[in-house]
Amino acid sequence: MLARAVREVEAAVQRGSVTGSVRTKFQAIALVAREERARARADEESSQSHKAEQLKRLDGIATILARTAVRDSGLLALLGEDAVVSDSARALRTEMLRAAGIEPPPVEAAPAEPEEAPAAVERRVVPQSVVSRQLANPFLAPDFEAARQVTSRPHRLAGWELLQPLFNSFERAGGGAPACMALPFPTDRFTPAGSELMPHQGQLVAAAAQGHRTFLLADEPGLGKTAQALLAAEASDAYPLLVVVPNVVKTNWAREAGRWTPHRKATVVQGNGETVDGFADIVVVNYEVLDRHVGWLGEFGFRGMVVDEAHFIKNKTSQRSQNVLQLSERIRLRTARPLLMALTGTPLINDIDDFRAIWQFLGWIDDSKPLGELMDALEATGLTPADPGFYPAARKCVIDLGIVRRRKVDVAADIPARRIADLPVELDDKAGRSIRAAERELARRLVKRYRSALAARETATEYEGIDVDLVRKVAGWELKDASGSDTGENVFGMMRRIGQAKAGLAADYAAQLARSAGKVVFFAKHVDVMDVAEESFAEKGIRYASIRGDQTPSVRQRNIDAFVNDPDVAVAVCSLTAAGVGINLQVASNIVLAELSWTDAEQTQAIDRSHRIGQTMPVTAWRIIAAQTIDARIAELIDSKAGLAARALDGSDEVFSSTDVQLEALVALLTAELSLAH
Repeated sequence: MLARAVREVEAAVQRGSVTGSVRTKFQAIALVAREERARARADEESSQSHKAEQLKRLDGIATILARTAVRDSGLLALLGEDAVVSDSARALRTEMLRAAGIEPPPVEAAPAEPEEAPAAVERRVVPQSVVSRQLANPFLAPDFEAARQVTSRPHRLAGWELLQPLFNSFERAGGGAPACMALPFPTDRFTPAGSELMPHQGQLVAAAAQGHRTFLLADEPGLGKTAQALLAAEASDAYPLLVVVPNVVKTNWAREAGRWTPHRKATVVQGNGETVDGFADIVVVNYEVLDRHVGWLGEFGFRGMVVDEAHFIKNKTSQRSQNVLQLSERIRLRTARPLLMALTGTPLINDIDDFRAIWQFLGWIDDSKPLGELMDALEATGLTPADPGFYPAARKCVIDLGIVRRRKVDVAADIPARRIADLPVELDDKAGRSIRAAERELARRLVKRYRSALAARETATEYEGIDVDLVRKVAGWELKDASGSDTGENVFGMMRRIGQAKAGLAADYAAQLARSAGKVVFFAKHVDVMDVAEESFAEKGIRYASIRGDQTPSVRQRNIDAFVNDPDVAVAVCSLTAAGVGINLQVASNIVLAELSWTDAEQTQAIDRSHRIGQTMPVTAWRIIAAQTIDARIAELIDSKAGLAARALDGSDEVFSSTDVQLEALVALLTAELSLAH
């Protein structure tokens, strides 16, 4: 039962579908596995061989849990000793035990407590320092009358569905359409002595100083969004300031606050918040622990909120998104003009609809309609969605609310160019032959499924050529089945095997670069690929720093510092998901991508750890591609999707499909096989 459940979770995470139910199942599995391990060890009636076998199987489940958690830092936090066990996880644990024929002991049930009001439950974790702050400032009760009241009562557009047309206005953007609000002349008035802003950074700070208060800061990675956000808060006096970030960049944000706003005290929320300074001006908290702190954070009196890597909240059903939106709403209810900033270098991952949660965080829309200034601006156009001119006008209305998008090529010409170079490798060994055989088996299975579906149609007429719609349906069925099965070959398993087969070759190439060209950043998606690379570097006498998702922020930062500052540390071995955001590795100008991501955005984020302000050399990303395998097809698909964010925000004329790469890979595989048959 545990093995089946953990495979389901692993498959969901591989697809990038980490929903609330997946998190619940993950935590329930961890609870049951721990209990079973303790029970097996304490079982004196079983033989030693039986006990060893049980523990071995539990170790296998624990390994899958750990391997899966590395792919998503939110899951990793659930494995911590201080992780709060949700009620839904407790309930699912009980169901799992009973399904396995084990009656849960009463002692394992949640302790009986007096019923609490929802607000009290939310505040179940309140750091002592925050209590001290509240006691020291007894007159800090929120003044809800200070919040701006919406007085406009639009009527002309009241009956129109406006959200989807607003999203569509970005898809319809033509070449040369503006991608950035009008910005004033840059200022350095708020820049501390000894530091210097680039002109594009000073422009955003000037906008905040002039009274602008909501920003979707979507500058390309490497253009210094952290500094802009901190100085915008200074310019708008948005203190106390809440900063919500991925766990991997929490330490870096505290450092940057010390650099750009040295006179403001910053505190970082760790675990249950025992070390929080309740009197700090800047509170930095990561998404993964936000749920246990959302109560006191909502009543702290913040006048500004920054959400870093804001594409993390694109799934509105996720707990992290709901927490962020709840905090944003509380701040807007009690502060007349709060500073709200969403920072992301990759504002679109798969679809224009990814904008929805970010716009809602900024207060531009709610679940069903535009709000406040946006509705007023749409009314002022005098147009409706039935008018051809509505879409460019609506897009401009949204951009003027605070979308700021600059590209390196436009504002940072002093940053050297970057390029992606593909290095095809031949997998001629046993592993390579096995992978190609597995790919052929998958293709044959898809063809068989396609032909069965074709034959099962009510209209028995013979179909000429390839039914493209049916091909896509078959690919979708296969993808769905692959997510819930650990048997047979599927696209996820093959990509992992390909990564393992490429690991040694990619490490060899990285070692050559390190010897000839200086420091190298090595990115991989799976832990076992990183393990192979690190073993290879150790055998070659090459010192490396390891940056992984299972490290504490302090260990991760220590390893980053070693790579950046120690001339003898030649390679940074990085997790594509854990180190792909928020860290600065511009001491290296060569990057090796040992495994492919499923999105161009993730790949770009990784490259931009080195291609950013402070880089003095041209940056080359060496993508290791397994020739004559599905790896090569997926590389092409990733490249074909690369323009989606540019098209929506930069007004590019090119049109790119936003469909899922995994599905498209299967479509390409089946189409090629059917073409051979015809």
